Amino acid sequence: MHTSHRFGPAPDRARPAVNLATWREAIAAAVVPLEIREKPGVPFQGHLRHTAFDGVGLFELATTAHTVRRTPELISREDSRFYKLSLQLSGHAVLEQDGRRAVLGPGDLAIYDTHRPYSLHFPESSRTMVMVIPQEPVDLTPEQISRVTAICFSREHGFGRLINPFFVELCNSIEQLPDAYGSRLVHSALDLMVTMLAHELDAHREGPSSPTRGLEREVREYILDHLADDTLTPASIAAAHFVSVRYLYTIFSEESQTISAWIRARRLEHIRRDLLDPVYAQRPVSWVAGRWGLHDAAHFSRVFRAEYGESPSAYRRQRLRHDALAPAS
Repeated sequence: MHTSHRFGPAPDRARPAVNLATWREAIAAAVVPLEIREKPGVPFQGHLRHTAFDGVGLFELATTAHTVRRTPELISREDSRFYKLSLQLSGHAVLEQDGRRAVLGPGDLAIYDTHRPYSLHFPESSRTMVMVIPQEPVDLTPEQISRVTAICFSREHGFGRLINPFFVELCNSIEQLPDAYGSRLVHSALDLMVTMLAHELDAHREGPSSPTRGLEREVREYILDHLADDTLTPASIAAAHFVSVRYLYTIFSEESQTISAWIRARRLEHIRRDLLDPVYAQRPVSWVAGRWGLHDAAHFSRVFRAEYGESPSAYRRQRLRHDALAPAS
């Protein structure tokens, strides 16, 4: 194991350190506004490396001791919702959100939600990788995410032993990849993250509402496993789980989307990702849509345009041209 490579000090990026005022502006512009304070007696200095793939931002931050807070005053209902996956590379951090507190050492990671208050305390100089993820590509609901925020996923135990090193190497090498392949790798990372979070949800499922929550979880997993089935409907899902369609709607009644809308959103997100995947670059758009259960070309084109503002062919053409013209890192 190349421990020194994984968790050593920040490599020399040949970029000057910035002061606190410049850092605040850079972070607010790149992600969301934050209250950032330096440690008394320790002038703030920070180095920032940033890249993005398909809407997912990847940041490497090397900083002196400081504190970060996302306060209620900084959060607007109109803000886009992002999740942040934070991986500690050197030094330590303390993350607090939703009544939980995670102490992170080198190789540990945790997730938090920018739509709710949180705080991060860095008591010493440290290096951190932060992945900033829009809500849309994450196959978990905000309510599910709220139950796994500010939990330390240690590099020493469970899924962290397998998954955390992947994120470390992603941080170390992502800039070397062309955009299209970088996007594929980032989406693989998101799938790994969701697997780890889902396992944590299962491990701590309890309380009086757990039967309904358990059925909701099973239904969502069933949907994700059967997205390619064009006969997937609320009726077929209800039958597969031996409940009525009315009860199925009741389970989803507290969500922002109906079950049919959630199925459509999941299908469209997978199709969108595949349209940009170099593995499927030579496949017709209709084949990609059919791969996820949408075989009616006219209907698919309408719902895709309604969701993303342009036809699937135009969406693919524009983004692949952008990737081809993007300068190498």
